[in-house]
Amino acid sequence: MNNERGRLIGVGYRMLGSYSDAEDAASEALVRWYRLTDVERDAIDVPAAWLTRVVGRICLDMLGSARVRRENYVGQWLPEPVCGLHSVDSTAADPADQVAQQDSVTLALLVVLESLGPAQRVAFVLHDAFAVPFDDIAGVLDRSPAACRQLASAARKHVHSRHLTSADPIEHDRVVRAFARASRDGDLATLVSLLDPDVTLISDGGGQVSAARNPVVGSDRVARFVRGITAKSTDLAWSIEAVNGLSGIVVRRGGGVFGVIGFDTTDGVVADIWIVLNPDKLRHWP
Repeated sequence: MNNERGRLIGVGYRMLGSYSDAEDAASEALVRWYRLTDVERDAIDVPAAWLTRVVGRICLDMLGSARVRRENYVGQWLPEPVCGLHSVDSTAADPADQVAQQDSVTLALLVVLESLGPAQRVAFVLHDAFAVPFDDIAGVLDRSPAACRQLASAARKHVHSRHLTSADPIEHDRVVRAFARASRDGDLATLVSLLDPDVTLISDGGGQVSAARNPVVGSDRVARFVRGITAKSTDLAWSIEAVNGLSGIVVRRGGGVFGVIGFDTTDGVVADIWIVLNPDKLRHWP
């Protein structure tokens, strides 16, 4: 069941935006499986589908309590970044399904998913990322298949209005590397040129690490904010690494991971920057 646990973590991570919570959801789903009698397990035709429905229901409950926790969160809340994609990949065989699942784990999409209601998020993730039939989703959400189809459709429209196209990985990598180089060199003019005029920077310290309490908006303000960080913190080492499947920056201090920076790029410039500094969200980074 180890492979199944990894797949369930992938489902839960997309629903919850928290790897730690996804691990808890996957573990609870497996506990429920092992609590079944042999007769009950034998009556289940597709164990993987059964486990997916169970983890969906668990995540639906967790999303409700998560909203309360995030209302009391200190500063801005961001999804928990993951190293590369291996830890949240599923085992999709179809290349089209693999692409859908990779796109569904980018930080850009996870940030947008935070603005959805719990039922919309569950319906969207199960159907669009994991191709779960609406008849099965109906059992998770305790609604009719038609209602689940409407939830997923509404979520899809909202996502497309905020996250129009998938970033080209090669172009994205080029922009991120140029951003890192200009930040390191203190080249403010180049840094501004690499930023969309309406770029937004959000940093998440969780009340444990100093971070901007409010979003920083605008290319000039963001460039000066970033330059301020690099000028003051000369003991930080930056490296380009895969963050949720796309190039990002991992910041280390004394060998330990101090922060992870994710980007959304469009038309050759940075549109959004997400800086995760909360140490609780960096425990899975090497």
